[in-house]
Amino acid sequence: MRRFITFLAFSVLVTPAWCGKRMTVGQLQELLHSFQQEKKSDAEIATALEQLELTEELTRSTMKNLVGMVQGPLSMEQIYVLEARSADLVPPRADLPDTPAPDETSKSAIIGRAEAYITKTYEQLPLLTATKTTLRFQDNTTALEASSGISGSAKDAVTSSGLSNPAVFVHYINTSARPVTIEHGTEKKATASDANHWGANGLIEFLNPEPSLSHVFKEAQSAGKIQWSRWESIDGTPAAVFSFDVPRQKSKLAINVCCFPDLRQAGIARFYSATSERQLAGSDASSGGGVAGNFQTTTEWHPFRTVVPYHGLLFLDPDTGIVRRMIINATLKPTDVVHQVDIRVDYARVTAGQSSLIVPIKSVMNSLVVPNGESGAGGYSTRTTLFTSQYSDYRPVPGK
Repeated sequence: MRRFITFLAFSVLVTPAWCGKRMTVGQLQELLHSFQQEKKSDAEIATALEQLELTEELTRSTMKNLVGMVQGPLSMEQIYVLEARSADLVPPRADLPDTPAPDETSKSAIIGRAEAYITKTYEQLPLLTATKTTLRFQDNTTALEASSGISGSAKDAVTSSGLSNPAVFVHYINTSARPVTIEHGTEKKATASDANHWGANGLIEFLNPEPSLSHVFKEAQSAGKIQWSRWESIDGTPAAVFSFDVPRQKSKLAINVCCFPDLRQAGIARFYSATSERQLAGSDASSGGGVAGNFQTTTEWHPFRTVVPYHGLLFLDPDTGIVRRMIINATLKPTDVVHQVDIRVDYARVTAGQSSLIVPIKSVMNSLVVPNGESGAGGYSTRTTLFTSQYSDYRPVPGK
């Protein structure tokens, strides 16, 4: 086992930056244990964690145990990134209940209770305000498509004092907090205009809030594709997990991301040779040939908007039908400048004024975009942006 862990650690540390080393949560625990024994520094551990990609969900309870195995803020940040980036994955098998799957009658009953809960309770929630605090994590990785015909020269990551450029990996960028309005359990889209030129500043912004639980459930029902998946445990209580698939013709899931560049070029370029340089270029001519003229490039920024099919999971309390969690994976085209949008929303009971209500408390959004829009040629860069949000300070709107 010791030789396996040593080999695993070495393979992580020499993996090219944009090629994440895939491993299970158990292997991550073994790796951190070996680093602990070898007394690796905070920066060394962070450099290794930056290059990992988990194949299972890193649950909050397991993450808390892992935090105790690292020594500083850099590696703790990367463990937080691993937890968020794995939020829509299945937990390790050992964390799943061994309860047998319910029969068809029981499955239908759970779905029926969820429908009753959503229509009679969740959709009837009062108008609320809350504070939404969002952490942004982002990389600047340049990734070339395999079909582009262009190859790059990757540099191996190391754990020496010459650390890899941290901007290459997903890392913390900033935090923002803003008031939001929650109507019937769904965050309302902000109406105020935003003067920030998203995209031009190297960031993106999702202009639509998280999808409505009510709309997603109804579209999944209409598609007729809600299927039993498995049991899970959330905060020590069982959750019945159902998968769903909403095709394009049934979907109203709108993706609205700002912003991407539209390059516009205008003017005249006159190419000349040594024999025609005086005629075409005049006094601007350079000996032997070249190009002359007035050629300008302007950039306009536009949002990417589309309606997409999607699939995902609903985590239901089997006895009450209360929705504990919703996961949505958008299905985007390879030609879209937005390649990936995965969303998870967690729901829990909070106190708002004199009422106890079940509302969104946390969301995680993983995205992959082409920041240069369609201006790339054979190869193009991609950028991963990870948003984690917490809802707090719920209050009812007076008179509503």
